[in-house]
Order: sequence, then C-alpha cells, then structure tokens
Amino acid sequence: MRDQDPAPIDTGRRLSTKEAAELLGVKPETVYAYVSRGQLSSRRAPGGRGSTFDAGEVEALARRNRRESAGSPGSGGELSVRTRITLIEQDRYYFRGVDAVDLAARHTYEEVAEWLWTGRIRPGAAFTAPAASVAAARRAADALPEHTTPTDRLRVAAIAAASADPLRFDLSEDAVLGAARTLVPTLVAALPPLRLTPAGRPDEGPLAGRLWTRLSGRDPDAASLRALDRALALLADHDLAASTLAVRVAASARAHAYAAVSAGLGVLEGPLHGAAGGLAHRLLLDVLEQGDAAPVIAGELRAGRRVPGLGHRLYAGEDPRARALFALLEEIPCAAPALAAARDVVATAARRTPLHANVDLALAVLTTSFGMPATAGETIFAVARTAGWIAHALEEYGERPLRMRPSGVYVGPRPPRALPE
Repeated sequence: MRDQDPAPIDTGRRLSTKEAAELLGVKPETVYAYVSRGQLSSRRAPGGRGSTFDAGEVEALARRNRRESAGSPGSGGELSVRTRITLIEQDRYYFRGVDAVDLAARHTYEEVAEWLWTGRIRPGAAFTAPAASVAAARRAADALPEHTTPTDRLRVAAIAAASADPLRFDLSEDAVLGAARTLVPTLVAALPPLRLTPAGRPDEGPLAGRLWTRLSGRDPDAASLRALDRALALLADHDLAASTLAVRVAASARAHAYAAVSAGLGVLEGPLHGAAGGLAHRLLLDVLEQGDAAPVIAGELRAGRRVPGLGHRLYAGEDPRARALFALLEEIPCAAPALAAARDVVATAARRTPLHANVDLALAVLTTSFGMPATAGETIFAVARTAGWIAHALEEYGERPLRMRPSGVYVGPRPPRALPE
C-alpha cells in the first residue's frame, strides 16, 4: 500500500530550512546538499540568519523523491537492482557486509578486489598482465593524439585488451575472474610512465606502486604508496553510481567483461561523474597559490558553479572515504599544506552552506601533495572502480538476460498524425 501524498501547501510562500527538511523528510544538512546540486534554490532570510526556500520547488522535489522511492523495475519509477555487493546506510558503506573503511585499512587494493569478486580474501593477491595484452593496449593507446586524456587511454586499452583475449566471450565465473585479474594491470600498464622503478621495471610489484609511476615523477615512500593503495581500495565500489549502472546494462545484454568496463569508462567522461576530482584539484591549487579559500570560493560562486569537493547525496555527514583518507594523509608531512587548504575550503563554504568534504576533496589533497596532474584523481578513480565494475558484471551475468529494460513513458503527440510534407 502506498502512503497518500500530504495536502498541498501554499506554493506562494517561503519555507524555513526546518520546514523544508520536514516536508522532504530529510535532515537540514541534506536540504543544503539539494541546493549545492542545483535541485533547490535558496534565498537569505531577512536579517541574514539562515535561508528560505520556495515552497513550490520544495513540494515538487518532495513529490519527485516519493515517486523515485516507490519505484520498482517496470513500474515507471526509479530502477531498483538487487545486489549483494555494496550497502550504504547511516553515513557508512559496506562491501559484502564488511565495513569498507576497515577492510581498506587492513587489506591491499588487490585483496579488496578479490573480496568484491568472490566474497573471499586472497592474502597477497597480485595481478599480472600477459605480455600480449599489454603490447596490444600500449600500441592502441600510443596511437592516440598527444592531447589524449588518461581516461581516453584506458578506454582504448580496454578494447585493445579484449581483442587480444580470444576467450573474452566465455562468461563463466572462472573465465571472467581470469580476465579481471589481467585487465586491471593492463589498464595501468597502458598509461605512460613518468618514472621508472630503481630496477627500470615499472610493471612489477603491487599495483599501487605501478600506478604511482604513471601519476608522479617523485620517488614514493612507504607512506605515500600506502595512501594511494588506500584510495584505490576505498574507491573500489560505491553501489549503483552512473558508471556502474552502465556496466550492469552492458552485462545484462551479455557483453563480455572488457566491453562492460568500457561502458563504465565511457560514463566517466561526463562532467558530473569522474571529473569532479580534477575540479577539486584545481580548486586546491588556487587556494594554495592565494593562501586563502575565500576569494577562490567567491569566484566559483560568482561564475555560477558549485564548489567542488563538498557534499554527497548519499551522506548527510562527512563522506567516510574522505574521512579515512584525510586521517591517513595527516601522517604525511608533505600533505600538510593541502590538508590545511582543504579545511579552509570546508570552513569557508560552511558560512553559506554547511556541507562536508567528499572523497573528491580528499583525492585532491593526495594528488596536489605529490605533484600529480589534475587528471590524476580521475585516473585513480577509474582504475579503482574497475574492481567494482567487474563485481557488478559478474553478479549481473547470474541474472535474467536483458532485464535492464525500463519502460519508456511516451509524452509526444498522439497518433495518428498526417505524414510530414
């Protein structure tokens, strides 16, 4: 049984933050998150204390939220997908029922990936790529124009690696797991190294160390490699983000694992999913250069842009991934200036909208602290999330084929119409 919609409110008046939160059924912090994402507009209350909201906008958003929460496959509402991989609730997230932050603190990225794929930990798990796969991926990626982004290289590398695997159409669990364990290191190997290991071999050892050579020309120490590995593990999955849904749609059509990962990488090209790390990176560089977050944030708001690195639609409080990364980076001396700049961003933005830091801001602290380019956050995200994409593809292969087929709601002119002249 569905609850009845509440009686309509006077859409001509303004609502306080508390009233808007009650109507939406959320915490006041979430109301400001809606403002940050452009789903609500706000106006400073008379006297300068707090904000007010257009009652019509709030009621329209509340109706939309109720429709989405009541949706189910085939009902015309939000598509719901049963999954055993990731749960997000009460400002925490879990991988197969285990606290993801605790799991990442105790296991490497490769071990976390194995847990997502199989529900088992393989101590000392290491991913290696066949020479033929790496050669094909590098040839294809190196043929791209000079201005190519790392995500471009990863997409092309995934396709090239598929062409080098004659067994890619075998969707049995063992075959997909074998492909996954070689695809992830192949993607890293397709990125051009900025430095070599002391032995001159950038494609051996833990994955975080291999990825480091593609992101920074500085020599890493144990603490910096631990921070990168922790970031990879924390970002390995995050429920049905847009890229993950694309992967599941591809897997539902029984596309092989390489094609499914390619679908996820394609979605990362969108500015609303994947590019946020680069925006936060540039923001932090500007704050570090000016020594103050206030003029930088003022410039963002004047240009009509939301401040990157703040707020997350799934967390009312601080993003747990950001909290875990910040705690680790506090132990690294060279990260102190960027950490201070990030705290300045959060504190300055809180004067207008009380939003917490998200993982993009934490990634920006990591990438700016070690002299990485602005694209490094997106690269880390893409490599890390490949583990989650494979886990979702594996799960989808066990479901009914082509079930990802929501019904369209036609709103065009009703037939019959005369043929056009």
